[in-house]
Amino acid sequence: MRPYDAVLLVSFGGPEGPDDVMPFLENVTAGRGVPRERLVDVAEHYYHVGGVSPINGQNRALLAALRDELDAYGVGLPLYWGNRHWAPMLPDVLAQMRDDGITNAIAFLTSAYASYSSCRQYLDAIERARAEVGDGAPAVDRLRQYFNHPGFIEPMIGGVRAALQQLPAEYRDAAALAFVAHSIPSVMEATSGPGGGAYTTQLAEAIRLVTEGVGGGHSATLSFCSRSGSPSVPWLEPDIGDRLTELAKNGARAVVVVPIGFVSDHMEVVYDLDTEAAETAADLGLVFVRSATVGTAPPFVSMVRELVLERMGEVPARALGSLGSAQDRCPADCCRPRVDTPRGDTAAPRGR
Repeated sequence: MRPYDAVLLVSFGGPEGPDDVMPFLENVTAGRGVPRERLVDVAEHYYHVGGVSPINGQNRALLAALRDELDAYGVGLPLYWGNRHWAPMLPDVLAQMRDDGITNAIAFLTSAYASYSSCRQYLDAIERARAEVGDGAPAVDRLRQYFNHPGFIEPMIGGVRAALQQLPAEYRDAAALAFVAHSIPSVMEATSGPGGGAYTTQLAEAIRLVTEGVGGGHSATLSFCSRSGSPSVPWLEPDIGDRLTELAKNGARAVVVVPIGFVSDHMEVVYDLDTEAAETAADLGLVFVRSATVGTAPPFVSMVRELVLERMGEVPARALGSLGSAQDRCPADCCRPRVDTPRGDTAAPRGR
């Protein structure tokens, strides 16, 4: 085990004003041949909310909560934050860490699941940043995936229960639970995690744990959002809009949309779910409520501290359900798609 001397929060990044939107989208799609008109279309999603993605503000809130958590428990590790696609950029942050004398950091990724886009791309971005910094760049390991950790599952259960209470009483008992995650290309799913299929396997387990924790016999389905890329490339389906149509056709009168694939209310949530999915539900006559993401819920913040201590060998691993705790070190080819596999951000992203 490395003697870790810092914790690094690693996230996607997002624009913090209208002037940032197009440069951000160009960063995300650099070298991928995305037509400018596609970027202009996606930019409208950001302008719809003032050109500011919520993600950076939410990461600042998580950092502050985690700083308080580490201090309260006497975990004397400095905290840093670096993004893949917008300031603070990973190369700049790793250079600062080097200058601060950091040699071995442990990274918390703001994604709970295994896949190329939700894990491997982050690891690759860290290694590119280390190469850019050069001599003295700190080594960076990542904390394990936490899709079935109590600190993630329990706040999700609480969020669904609170959402059900927002429904009129006559709809609560029969309300459908529509869980949503970010879609990825189907061929990417075939290479995610050891043996392939880890992304949807982990999602299914998280959904099972949350549904059982909520109780009440609610139906539960998995849908996806934020599909991008060529229409000729298959992605994981169904889209949440199609799922809502199916639920209404089958007699559902109310739905709780549960963003199980996300840890905070960034653009995929506030646009794809709170805007597009909510409008679809209204058109279908479905009573719609969206449950909360974990954000800075105290159990989630405590989970990050616990994962750090777990990796340092100071506390045992905790995981709910039958899959056990995820591996904390990935083989070099884990979640790495074949050469001909389209990447999750081949086209302009729908959110972040």
